[in-house]
Amino acid sequence: MSQISISTPLIGRDDELARLSGVLERARGGEARAVLVAGDAGVGKTRLLDEVSGRAAAAGMTVLAGHCVDLGDVGLPYLPFTEVLGVLAQDERFAGALAAYPVVERLLGGGSAGDSGGRLRLFEGIAGLLADLSDIAPLLLVLEDLHWADQSSRDLLRFLLSRGILQRSAGGAPTHRLAVLASYRADDLHRRHPLRPLLAELVRLPAVERLELRPMADSEVARLVRALREGPLPDTTVRRIVERAEGNAFYAEELLAAMGSGQGGVPSGLADVLLIRFEQLSDTAQQVLRTAAVAGRRVEHDLLRDAVRLPEEELETALREAVGRQVLVPGEADTYTFRHALAREAVYADLLPGERARLHGAFARLLDGRGHRAESAAERAHHYRESHDLAPALAASVEAADHAERVGAPAEELRHLEAALDLWSAVEPSARPSGEGVDRVRLMLRASAAAAHAGELHRAVSLTRAALVGVGQEADSELAARVRYTLAGNLMSVDNLTAAFAYSSEALAMIPAEPPSRTWVWAAATHVLAARQVGENEVALRVARQALGIAERLGVPDAQADLLISLAVLEGGGRRTPAGRERLRQARELAREACNTPVEMRALFNLAIGCFESGQLDECLPWLTEGLDRARRAGLLSSPYPMEMRYLHLLVLYTLGRWDDCVRAANVDAEVLPAAGGYTMAPALYVALARGDSRAVDRARALLEGPFDWMATLVAGIALTDAAALRGDAEEAVARMRSTVAALADEMGTPPHVTVRLATLALSAVADRATDLRLKGDQAGAGRWAETATGLVELARTTAVHGEGGIPQGPEGQAWLARAEAEWSRAASGPDAGAWAKAVAAFDFGDVYEPARCRLRYAEALLAADRREEAATEARTAREVFARLGATVLLEQADELIRRGRLTEAGAVPTASPLTAREQDVMRLLARGRSNRQIGEELFITGKTASVHVSNILAKLGAASRTEAVAVAYREGLIAPETTAHG
Repeated sequence: MSQISISTPLIGRDDELARLSGVLERARGGEARAVLVAGDAGVGKTRLLDEVSGRAAAAGMTVLAGHCVDLGDVGLPYLPFTEVLGVLAQDERFAGALAAYPVVERLLGGGSAGDSGGRLRLFEGIAGLLADLSDIAPLLLVLEDLHWADQSSRDLLRFLLSRGILQRSAGGAPTHRLAVLASYRADDLHRRHPLRPLLAELVRLPAVERLELRPMADSEVARLVRALREGPLPDTTVRRIVERAEGNAFYAEELLAAMGSGQGGVPSGLADVLLIRFEQLSDTAQQVLRTAAVAGRRVEHDLLRDAVRLPEEELETALREAVGRQVLVPGEADTYTFRHALAREAVYADLLPGERARLHGAFARLLDGRGHRAESAAERAHHYRESHDLAPALAASVEAADHAERVGAPAEELRHLEAALDLWSAVEPSARPSGEGVDRVRLMLRASAAAAHAGELHRAVSLTRAALVGVGQEADSELAARVRYTLAGNLMSVDNLTAAFAYSSEALAMIPAEPPSRTWVWAAATHVLAARQVGENEVALRVARQALGIAERLGVPDAQADLLISLAVLEGGGRRTPAGRERLRQARELAREACNTPVEMRALFNLAIGCFESGQLDECLPWLTEGLDRARRAGLLSSPYPMEMRYLHLLVLYTLGRWDDCVRAANVDAEVLPAAGGYTMAPALYVALARGDSRAVDRARALLEGPFDWMATLVAGIALTDAAALRGDAEEAVARMRSTVAALADEMGTPPHVTVRLATLALSAVADRATDLRLKGDQAGAGRWAETATGLVELARTTAVHGEGGIPQGPEGQAWLARAEAEWSRAASGPDAGAWAKAVAAFDFGDVYEPARCRLRYAEALLAADRREEAATEARTAREVFARLGATVLLEQADELIRRGRLTEAGAVPTASPLTAREQDVMRLLARGRSNRQIGEELFITGKTASVHVSNILAKLGAASRTEAVAVAYREGLIAPETTAHG
């Protein structure tokens, strides 16, 4: 079996590594210890032992390793110890120790231990040799794959651990500087395996312990997969590998390699490994396992018995064999489960086509004979489909979809409905299920709703378009209207707004408002949303008011709720006002009474975002908690509004400075729904960027792979623009900002609300570049970047003023605009303390990180104005925030400003340097080629003072020129080459 490469970083296993490192530390102190490392094949035993061995060698220990090999019934005696001795014989350092034990040389020569007396002398000789080696240097002995060890090796190991090298003297004196780590496969130890009694004996010894290496956590497997592959991987690919590997590192590696070669199913190499144990079983046991594989990962005893049709005694014997060989694991309620899903897949794939269909048919009929239980519908549908009995497969698929809908499982409902749609045309009309709502178009509509609830938004659009083709020219105008307004709603979710408005207009025109009908009300509610999205606010208001009255007359409370939400956003000051939020609370109650969870979640989202937009962050969190809890209970966490709420929840935690909570919540979200992309990654990505995580940029770029996704584009745009600004790449920051705004603009070219933030982040890089060029005397270059800054600030102003639906942006948008104005002033003419004071104050609505960023610039501006005490206060305040958040990138910049500005004595240079702290600052700038005037501007002193410092430096270093002074400073280590960060 291949192993994970040693070059791959060890993922997870922190607890196990700490435990084994402790054993090594005790061994180096003279306390001999042994650890028996157990784990399934491929779980990572060798990788862990390699890591420990590397650490032992680095700590000065001698590391010796021996491996057992599967040689069948006829093994080579003492094989792992012979390997160890062979290594020792090649090293001159140990020649004296080997020579002291001539009896050991028999193993090197291939000789036999002879009689029992000779065997005892051999055992004692090896024990003595290891003890002497541990006197030369601390020793680590690693023995791998004990499950293949020969009898002689097992006997020698028993002697060494029970009577030899681990034995403490009667006086309690220390033993030897020795550790023994021995690994074996737990899944290979059937009940009669010869290693079992030895292990039971050894673990009772006080100096021997057992360490079980369990399967890796899903998050760790995901990290391993990404580490194994250069370049980003789609979340869906990683999730599929994680699901199938079930914590096994080797399986994950094989699945990843197979994915790269385009190989489906179980990779052939892995299948061979998995089938080895299966092929060692008796024919009857193999027959039972083949039948069980058709049933699925888990099978009930009674169902298996009836399907395999063996006498009870033969079945029990076969099952005992499969369990003993650890292919099957017995479970609760008389069930059996394959130890690993991939083993079941390999056995299933090995079946002949006819055999597979026959067994599926048998299971289908057996399940049918038990009665049509809703929970078994999915199984019946699967078995009937695989046995090519399509009519009952269709009926069971619809029944399974009904059950999934009742229990709040939209992804499963979608899967069963799509299976039913696939079967529909292959089943005779007379054999199809009948009843209200069971026709092809209505099934497609239902499937599109399930797809939307499961977060499969593009799939929802495709299904509704198929329903539109299917409805054709039917006389049922109500159904045709339903298809169109459903399509309009789905198109809005993927930002195809013009088409959504066109279809909602068609739907509303297809049925009259009088006499009033539920269909017209819902068509109108959808049209209101679509009209608002394309800027037709007057149309939206008029239709919403008319439809609300009809909904009240008809008594359709969930439609009332939906329309109230739209009106709360459209009328007056919108959802940010108390009146707007009161209307939203009313809508929430109506939707709850009507049991319409999607509309209820829309109300909760708008309540939360209204609080956020008005700067009331603490009030935002309870609405989000309620909304996400409601979505979780309904199985709708992946539907559009809960996705927005999940993002907003992380954003609020990020904004409040609860960064560790934000990262933890994002990790939990990613494990539950790893394909959520930007919604669950965004704020945690901003944290990673601020904390200097080099992987943050790659993760942001990965969001842009695949089909266009609005949210992923927004998140990647913010992260990549900020990353470019932090590293001082003005060209990249501006280009990324512009491409993001263009991608997110609507069909009329209106820039998105996030444009203010993006423009501000780009402005920070532009201002850095303009400032740098001015310091170098390049006024023309600085002027060109100032022009770029003017264009950016104009865009920010326009977006912030017009906001969403013509309403100016709230406190957050206005705060970003205040920072944009301050950055523009810095780019155009230099730091403006007044502008930065306004930016700091503008973020005073609960935000933590952004005002600290502004404070740092404010401190810089105050220094330039020679307001040193104020500058020191602002710089230290900003630094405290960066330190508390772990925002290392800006923490370094804060320390640099404090040092350059002499705002604290913390940065004083060592007394050994002939240069003062200020002279070292000047020296660094001399090394960058700065003139006296430029040095003065950067250090907030006059050019004349800078000239005096330069003269003093030349005198102290005995240098005739500035160039010679720089050379002397480098040679004597007075300064070091450094890189400058930008923010």
